[in-house]
This record gives sequence, C-alpha cells and structure tokens, in this order.
Amino acid sequence: MSLVRNPLRTRLALLTAASLVATLSPIGVTAAHAQVIRDRQGSATDVSRASWSGPAYTMNGSGGVVSATMTRAINAIRGASGTIDVAVVAASDGGTPECDDIMGLAGVNSCTTLTLTAKNDGNNSQVNTDIRNAEFVYFAGGNQCSYAAWKGTALEASVESVVAKGGGVGGGSAGHHINSDIVYDACAASTTSAIALDDPYDRSLTFTTGMFRWANYANTVNDSHFQERDRMGRTMAFVARAVKDGRTSAGAAWGVGVNEGASLFIDKSGMATLSGSNAYVVLGDHQPEVAVSGQPLTYSNFKIWKLANGQTYNFANRPTCGYYLKSVTNGVPSSNLYSGTPVTDCSTTPPPPGGGSAYAEVEPNDSRTAANDVSGRSYPLTLTGDMKSGSDRDYFKVSLTSGQTLTVDCAVPSAYDADLYLLSSTGSTLTRSVNDGAGADESVSLTRTSSGSATYYVEVEAYSGSGTADYACTVAKS
Repeated sequence: MSLVRNPLRTRLALLTAASLVATLSPIGVTAAHAQVIRDRQGSATDVSRASWSGPAYTMNGSGGVVSATMTRAINAIRGASGTIDVAVVAASDGGTPECDDIMGLAGVNSCTTLTLTAKNDGNNSQVNTDIRNAEFVYFAGGNQCSYAAWKGTALEASVESVVAKGGGVGGGSAGHHINSDIVYDACAASTTSAIALDDPYDRSLTFTTGMFRWANYANTVNDSHFQERDRMGRTMAFVARAVKDGRTSAGAAWGVGVNEGASLFIDKSGMATLSGSNAYVVLGDHQPEVAVSGQPLTYSNFKIWKLANGQTYNFANRPTCGYYLKSVTNGVPSSNLYSGTPVTDCSTTPPPPGGGSAYAEVEPNDSRTAANDVSGRSYPLTLTGDMKSGSDRDYFKVSLTSGQTLTVDCAVPSAYDADLYLLSSTGSTLTRSVNDGAGADESVSLTRTSSGSATYYVEVEAYSGSGTADYACTVAKS
C-alpha cells in the first residue's frame, strides 16, 4: 500500500513529528509498519519513448544532488532532446529535497520520491511501476544497510531494468555505497579508519555483494564523506578484505572515495569525470601481508589515484600509472595519505590485474535478445556474474572473424554448479562444457572456419544451486 501526499513538508519537520509520535506511543504497543510514501512532482504522465542513450551514473560523496553531474546524466540519457522521469528512493521519511533540486534542472519531466521503510516495500507494486517507468533512479542518503535489505526484492530487478533500457542510476552518501560492486553495508555498526586498520575483521566491517553490477564498475567498493571524515584508512581495509575474502574476480579491488559535495559522472563507456572537490581511487592488487581477525592490517603499496575537479578516470580501461603509493604496517598507515608523488611513466608499469579487461554482467541478460554485448571489448576479457537462482542464465554476445579461435574458461565458485555453452547467432549449441559438481570449472573452444565475421553467444547456465558468489570466465581470441 502507498500513501500519496503533498510534498511541501520539510525533512526536519517530518523527522520531528516522527519523534513526537514515538514519544507518545504507549509502552508495550508495537507500531504498525508505515505505508510507502509517494511524492510526485512535475507531470503526472510518464514520458514515452522507444529508446534512450545511456546508461549514465552519478556517484556523490554526500547525500545531496550535484547539479553538474546530474545535468550531464540527464543529457546523456535523453540524447540532448526530450525529457526524462526520475525516481528518488529513500529509506526514511525526510521530505523531497532531492526532487526539489532535480525539478529545477532542464530535461526533467517528473520526479517521484519513494520512501520505503521495510524490506518488503521493495516488492510494492506502485514502487516498482514508478521505478521501471523512470529513466534515472537516485538513491538518497541515509543508512545503506536499509538499502542492502532490498537485495532480492523486485526493486533490485526494476532498477537494473532502468539501466538496461539506457537510463541511469546514482546516489549520494548511502546511495553512493549501494551502487558499488561490493557494498560496505554497515549493518552491525559504522566503522572508522582507526577501528578498521586495527582489526580489518572487526564486527563493524560487513559487506553485501551481488546486488547491483554496473558495466565497467566491477570489483569496486565505494566510500563517502571521504576526506572530511578521514576514511582513507577504512577504505584501505575494505579493499584488503575484498581481496583476502575472494570477493573480486581478478585478485584486485578498487576503492572509490568521494569527498562531500563532489560527484563522479560515469558515462556509458566507463569514463568518470569529477565535479567538485577531490575523489580517490584506491587499488589493492595483491594479497595482504597480514589480514586476520583480531590483528592489525599490514598491506604494502596501495596504488592511489587522486582526482581534482574536471579530472577523469577510465573504469573500462583502468590506468596503469598516475598513482602514488601508500602502505599500512601493523595497523599504522603511511603519512599524508591524501597526497603523494604520482608514477608518470606508463611504459614501465605493468597494468593492474583485471584493469581494462573485465566486464561485470548487467541484468537482465537472461536471453540472447537481452545479452550483454561485449563484442567491442579488448581481449582477453574477464566476464563476471553470479547465478542468482537455480534457473538463472547469463548471455554475452561476442564476434569472431574467419580463422579466429574463441576460448572460454570459467572458474565456478563452490556455491553452485554452472554449465557453459557456446551458441550460434540463431541459438544453436555449437559446443558445451557440463562438468558435474558444485565448483567444477568449465571450458569451451571453437574456431570459425567460414569466411567473414559472425555473432556468437557465451551462455553460463545454472545447473544446481545458486548464490551471490562470482563466477569468472576468461574469454580469449587467437
């Protein structure tokens, strides 16, 4: 059930009223779950259009909308013509500040604030209709643990459908966290740099994986309010944990920390441009020297890229130089974590593992017609994804020219048994690998002997079991 209201009340007034109600509630009486609140501004009719020009993403260091990157996202999605509908998703009732700002931007037809206060609200039919009809979904600030609770609800697939149709997604603070590949969910407690470095397995370091997987953004863990709250140390711990716990597909993890008021705009090619104060990309590309429960972290040579206003970072082809190095020894980090002398000679620097040759699946990709098109990527290419259910199928579109050999090797996690198929452009099975047992790896190879080029499909299919653990398929052409 949804409650539609006039959006004139402010966030402070609403929270004050909620506190008063809680104070007046009789002892021993459990309050009923609040209804979903829906505030729509602008046109009452959604835009209707056959195609959109995104996807586009905004990653903000604090909760508020940043006009510069939001405007770029709007224009990228609408192709500089027409208008879009925006849905703002919040986990607590705080008025409509995001939509108030968004409605002042050109190219917006409507903005709907959806306040969800329980996990099952992610299955609310009106909520999912509004999201699917939108061209951009913005996650407000708040508590990312509440957002992580919507994993597995209809809301997850609805947001993914917006990106799949060429729309976009973004958010600030908690909304920034929820859009990374690995989500620091803070469900037990919020951690600090001091706590995380002293014990990277402290109870305050909890993570959610397998929720959203945006193209070009694989193996990332976001952090917000970065310099203002001195969060470099905890991001280093997040990255070390991601590598140590095997949460990444390439033995490397990238932390993305954004300062308050700053925002990264990421276009459909994976190029990120910063608006505002600094942002940082923190790469851990090897196993930590010491990362065990109850002991301080030791990790040598994090690679850190510092971005200033207007500077870029290519998440599709991740840079191999331009970083400075910082380490953590027995829980004590190097001095001056937020600055350093960058390595500028790319010719002598090996590329970071997975950089420039990784692609994380974008749902829905459960059929050939919805396949993720990776035919234009550089090879060898690492495809990552998971089997969300026992009936899940993931399709990837590739191409081969005459005389080329395509080889696909898939590392399957122990959580499930998955099979591998290589299909023709019409869907016929050309070759397959169906080894028995959870965690059994799969491999196929095919050489195109006919003239010209042709389309093929790599299909990863759940056979038994499911889970959020990543498979990783290396696709090579020779």
